[in-house]
Amino acid sequence: MINVTVINLRTLIKYFIIACILTCIFFFIKTVTDNKNQNESKILSVFENMSFVSCLDETLPKIDGNNKIAVLEESRKSVSLQGFSLKQMLSVELGAINTLSLDKENEIENKNETKPEQVIKADTNVETSQINENNITPKYNTEYGSVKIKNESSKEINIDILTPNISLENKKDVIIFHTHTCESYTPTEQFNYVASGTYRTIDLNYSVARVGTELTNQLSSYGFNVIHDQTYHDYPEYSGSYGRSLQTVKNILSTNSTTQIIIDLHRDAVGSMPNYAPSVKIGDEVVAQLMFVIGTDGGGLQHLNWQDNLKFAVKVQQKANELYPGLFRPIIVRNSRYNQHLSKAATIIEVGATGNTMEQCMASMKYLAKVLDEINK
Repeated sequence: MINVTVINLRTLIKYFIIACILTCIFFFIKTVTDNKNQNESKILSVFENMSFVSCLDETLPKIDGNNKIAVLEESRKSVSLQGFSLKQMLSVELGAINTLSLDKENEIENKNETKPEQVIKADTNVETSQINENNITPKYNTEYGSVKIKNESSKEINIDILTPNISLENKKDVIIFHTHTCESYTPTEQFNYVASGTYRTIDLNYSVARVGTELTNQLSSYGFNVIHDQTYHDYPEYSGSYGRSLQTVKNILSTNSTTQIIIDLHRDAVGSMPNYAPSVKIGDEVVAQLMFVIGTDGGGLQHLNWQDNLKFAVKVQQKANELYPGLFRPIIVRNSRYNQHLSKAATIIEVGATGNTMEQCMASMKYLAKVLDEINK
């Protein structure tokens, strides 16, 4: 009996000590919690006295006056300050502020994005006059109305061949390429390039390829679908340029077989006159003159489309003479076919010459695009 009593007394003491420890822990936790709630209530009271929420109301609209404020107001309506801790309340407000800041950063970033260059279309009600300085009097031996033709081929050209009774099944798809991609112009301050030869450069931003880009942009603004190929066909070797450009156009036509308007854009050159600059004044600006070069089968190569090509050039030039007299020089007809057998509206268009500037040549493209748009109406 004595041993049992000792065991029970020890057990009782052990449980008493545990109970004391638990009681101390309980009162400690309660004290800490009460102090925390009292401190938080004091802080909330201070913020309310400082009109913290009203301060946000005055500041946030200045950050963003758009619908982000409505998002913040909705967050306030769904949150009760009495039911949340200070940390939760601040989290809601600061979350809304961070959202506004992110949107403001995105807005600034979007404003800093580079916008595409605006296309300025050609006017039609403008006065046109030819410039004689650094020019050559054009020669021709055939006429069709206002259109003058210089026939250098072995083919006889009569009125039937020149009558522009041509109709295209596809008027809106255009291929632009450059057999002599490196042809360039007289340098200017804005277009001063590193030459790779006499009036030649491999920099596409300063060669006739840049003129092709301008024509592409202009035609696109009228709804044309343009493929502009800038493959080098005359570099590193000039000989064989037309053979290489032939393969390029064939490759394009393999997936665009219905395209009929094919333009090989060149720059004219007169070796004895590097300052030769055929130009015309349209309104207040000086632009480079243009010239069609049409090939035939006079050289012996099969070319079933040459008469249609010529009719197309006459049709375009008639409209150009109506809108901008002097924009085009006389059409040249030659024996070589110049890859124009690929379509019934294939042509070479020479833009200016070595004495013209890039600015003048680019400017003429808006008038050419306007003319092409007019003949398709």
